Amino acid sequence: MGRLDGKVIVLSAAAQGIGRAAAIAFAKEGAQVTATDINREKLNELDGIPGIKTKVVDVTKKDQVEALAEEHDRVDVLFNVAGFVHHGSILDCEEADWDFTMSVNVRSMYLMSKAFLPKIIALRVCVCLCVSDMHLLDTGVVNRCVYSTSKAAVIGLTKSIAADFIEQGIRCNCVCPGTVDTPSLRGRIQAQPDPDKAYTDFMARQKTGRMCTAEEVAYLCVYLASDESAYVTGTEQIIDGGWRL
Repeated sequence: MGRLDGKVIVLSAAAQGIGRAAAIAFAKEGAQVTATDINREKLNELDGIPGIKTKVVDVTKKDQVEALAEEHDRVDVLFNVAGFVHHGSILDCEEADWDFTMSVNVRSMYLMSKAFLPKIIALRVCVCLCVSDMHLLDTGVVNRCVYSTSKAAVIGLTKSIAADFIEQGIRCNCVCPGTVDTPSLRGRIQAQPDPDKAYTDFMARQKTGRMCTAEEVAYLCVYLASDESAYVTGTEQIIDGGWRL
């Protein structure tokens, strides 16, 4: 038997990176997974994997999120993954950058959680997971103003849900990775004026000598989604390769 046998899991941003790795890991452990994303082409790559069904959903759109929730009679685990990284200080952040980042990184999690929590509460022993960022816990990273602000809000949202619904049997935890080797990160590196220097700068803070893989984050997500973590709620689960040491 798989560690997630019989569980129904819905997640966002499943086409690439952490979301994709988590969707595959959940399915391998026996879950029935609804994998959503706005990228139909990349999402199609998950089609045919046993236990996974895909659906194009823009999780910043209330009507699409509510329609997705209506399609599910039950949900055991909601995993909010969608995120966007804006590069720059507050002086480099225009109102449109602020609004877009907050919409993707925070509003999407608000909409998904609000739409799915009634179904999750009905089961009483269920899980909500969100992705934040390790570096927000006790330090800052340069040129990540609105991104850092939005991910700090995700931690607040996680703790709020955990506190408000603990008596209904709901657990809510936040996964806080360090630098994860994903297509998104590789794309941001290549977009820099000097990609080689950007890559070197990223690697310089990796005390293990390598970046985290999306699969390694997915293993942690499987634990948090499973009954093995039944006494874990309201936490920031750090997976950073010792970055904070």
